Amino acid sequence: MARGSKKSYTSKQKRQARHIEESGEKRGMSAKRAAAMAYATVNKQDGGGKKSGSGRGKKRSTASSRKGGRKGGRARKSR
Repeated sequence: MARGSKKSYTSKQKRQARHIEESGEKRGMSAKRAAAMAYATVNKQDGGGKKSGSGRGKKRSTASSRKGGRKGGRARKSR
């Protein structure tokens, strides 16, 4: 598989990356940088693309999601 190929990602991972990419663009990032950041985040959470099959599951890391929720906004000031 070619480097940069998104073939091994599940539809859920692609959907998550799309949402992350949209939020990056909304914050003023270039489209190319937002896409790179989005897939880097999905990779960090899931350890790369997933393939189907019994016993292939790995735990998910939700550290980046927690960080994003804690990082900004009105709620952060009250903590």
